[in-house]
Amino acid sequence: MRSTAIYSEAPAKGWLPWGAFAPFLSLVLVVAPLAGASLGLARFHLLDAKGDPIGLAGLLAFLLVPFALMGLVVLAWVRFVERRPLATIGLAGSDRIRTFLSGYGVGLATISIIVAAIWIAGGYDARLYGKAFASPGALMNIGLLLVGFAVQSSAEEIFFRGWLLSVVSRKLNVATAVVLTSVVFSFLHYEPHQYWLVTLNTFLFSVFACVWALTTGNIWGVMGWHAGWNWLLATGFELPVTGLDAKMPALLVQLIARGPIPLTGGHQGPEGSFFCGLFFAGASAFLVWRANRRRLQAPPVR
Repeated sequence: MRSTAIYSEAPAKGWLPWGAFAPFLSLVLVVAPLAGASLGLARFHLLDAKGDPIGLAGLLAFLLVPFALMGLVVLAWVRFVERRPLATIGLAGSDRIRTFLSGYGVGLATISIIVAAIWIAGGYDARLYGKAFASPGALMNIGLLLVGFAVQSSAEEIFFRGWLLSVVSRKLNVATAVVLTSVVFSFLHYEPHQYWLVTLNTFLFSVFACVWALTTGNIWGVMGWHAGWNWLLATGFELPVTGLDAKMPALLVQLIARGPIPLTGGHQGPEGSFFCGLFFAGASAFLVWRANRRRLQAPPVR
C-alpha cells in the first residue's frame, strides 16, 4: 500500500513528522500535557499518590483538564507546526452534531449488548435496578460525567484516530498507520502485570476505532461512539471503565462480577472480557467488508 491522505488531500504547508518518528513524537505530545496537568491536580488533592481520582471532583477534573489540554496541544500542533486544515485529521464532513450523536447511540447500544452477554453467560449477579433514580444528586453527577467523558473520549479520538493515524498514513501507508496507532494506544493504556487479554482488547479497540474513522472519512462518529461507550459503562452498571471506578450508583442495574477474569474482565471491567475482543474483531471485519462491498457496487467514474 502507498501513502494516502485519508480524510482530506489538503497539503501540509508546515513540517509533517516522518512516519517512523510520529509514534515517538505522539508519546511526547500525550505524556507532557497529561503529566503536567496530573501534577497540578495532585497538588490540589484531586488525585491520590497512584494518580487515581479522589471523589467526584477528582474524577471530573481528571476527565476534563488533562484531556482538554492534550486536545488543545494536538490542535495547536496541526494548526501552527504542520499548518494543515483540521479536516485533514478527520474533523470534516456535514451534519457533524448528528454524526456524533448517532455514534453516541451506537456506543450506548454496543456496551449494553456486551454487558448483557457477560451477564447472560453467568459473569454477573444483578442486585438493584435504577439506584441512581433514588437520588437527584446522583443523577446530576451522572449528567456531569456525561460531559466529562465526552471531552476525554473526543480528545483521545482527535489525537489517535485523527492526528496520528493521518500522519502515518500520509508518510507510510494506511495499514501501517492502523497498526502503529493501535500499538501506541495500547502502550499508553498499559499497566504493569496487566492480563494479556486486556492488552489484546485495547489493541482491538483501537483497530475498530481506526476502521470506523477510515470507512466514514471522519472521526465525528467514532468520537461519539467512544464517549457513549465510556459514559454508560462508568455510570450504568457500577462496573469499571478501563479499570477506573466512577463510584456512581447504577443508572440501569448494579452488577457484581462473579465469573472468571476472561469472562468479566476482572478489575479492568468488561473491556477485559473476551466478549469485548470478539466484538471489536467482528465489528472491524464487518466495517471493512461493507466498505469493500460499497466500493465494488459504486458506478465507475467516467
